[in-house]
Amino acid sequence: MQERSTDRPAAVLAESAARAPAGERRVVVLTGAGISAESGVPTFRGPGGYWTSADGQGFRAMDLARASTFAREPHLVWRFYLERLEHVAKVRPNAAHLALVELENALGDRCTLVTQNVDGLHRRAGSSEERTYAIHGDLGSVRCAVGCSRTVWQIAAPARRPGPAQLDGASGAPPPGLACPRCGGWLRPHVLWFDECYDEEWFRFDSTRAAIAAADLLMVVGTSGATTLPNLVVDSADSRRVPFLVIDTEPSPFAVRASRSPHAAFLHGPATVCVPEVVAALLAGEVESR
Repeated sequence: MQERSTDRPAAVLAESAARAPAGERRVVVLTGAGISAESGVPTFRGPGGYWTSADGQGFRAMDLARASTFAREPHLVWRFYLERLEHVAKVRPNAAHLALVELENALGDRCTLVTQNVDGLHRRAGSSEERTYAIHGDLGSVRCAVGCSRTVWQIAAPARRPGPAQLDGASGAPPPGLACPRCGGWLRPHVLWFDECYDEEWFRFDSTRAAIAAADLLMVVGTSGATTLPNLVVDSADSRRVPFLVIDTEPSPFAVRASRSPHAAFLHGPATVCVPEVVAALLAGEVESR
């Protein structure tokens, strides 16, 4: 299943170009933890990943990422997320992130980036807010946990919020930096937890489905397809025979599906190598079609 030939991906790109008039091809890119892993961000379900590891107090991350847990143990949940924030702040966007910025700059509104990642690396690389759908939220954003408003704020700077260690064994009212500026109650991370549902206002559910419904090409990068909306995206593309490429270092369910489809291809390799190659080939085709 180690598909690394350039023939089939090239055929997929040619098929996608034939679906639309010159200069009108619409591209959707779906990214998951694999693209950020190459910057040094742990994945979720792989060895040593967030969801398969316990924190220093024996709590599994999958149990911490729940609204029900936050309602009981906000200090504990925030400790986990502040540790993640500290780690993400130390890493940088990689060549795959930057190639997707180049793709967006070239295609403009014909390019939509749908990301499962909450690390903010796409935005830091230069992807625009309006064309980047962060369907699982953003670690760097917060909102009122009790819903006194629908406003989403940027989290306070490190100097104005507690560090993870300061929350060990803590209880009571929220500390400065984690208190809602309107009601004084807890702020919460602006992320989609396991016991919550996608919506349009915060997680671009309808916009994502509309984007894939109009797409001529789907690129899937570094995701195992373990959550609902990414599966809907690939299902929609496959059922409509939209050409799609899957880029991954592992033979994920999406990779297996691509290998079996006459309209798709699996590129088995690192995102930092494969994504720039695909973007270069795609943009070369855009120039030739003019």
